[in-house]
Amino acid sequence: MSDASRLKSTIYVGGLENAVNEKLLADAFLPFGEIADVTIPKPDLPSSKDPHRGFGYVEFEVATDAKEAIDNMDQSEFFGRVIKVAPAKPQRDSNEGLGSKTAIWETEGWIAQHAVSEEDKLAAQQAQDAKPPLEDPMRSLNSDAAGPRLEDSTI
Repeated sequence: MSDASRLKSTIYVGGLENAVNEKLLADAFLPFGEIADVTIPKPDLPSSKDPHRGFGYVEFEVATDAKEAIDNMDQSEFFGRVIKVAPAKPQRDSNEGLGSKTAIWETEGWIAQHAVSEEDKLAAQQAQDAKPPLEDPMRSLNSDAAGPRLEDSTI
């Protein structure tokens, strides 16, 4: 099965009670179709006392079964909790977006979008050099008196 079709047939199930395991989750979604895989991620910290992170993924053999499960199970009660059932999103690369350990400007996509070629830099510098310097509007205000100086005006 290709990654695109696997993603269409995989659903996210959030708000799981700690007592829920992979077998119970599979049993709850079995009426909607043949299940290929059930995954409940474990906590990141080994010191955590929780058996899982409170969500899981159910992959169906057929994408239409996944849609049926979403339509029927979203906002339903499971082990005393209201669960959220939605299409699974593709897993983000750990080097992109918020929480990554790499600066945004060091990623390939950002560089490709924001890079400026040497020719463009040179053209911008030449355009800046070609502009005449702006006249200082405050140049005639050398004294404490406001207004134009009498010797500069033609009365």
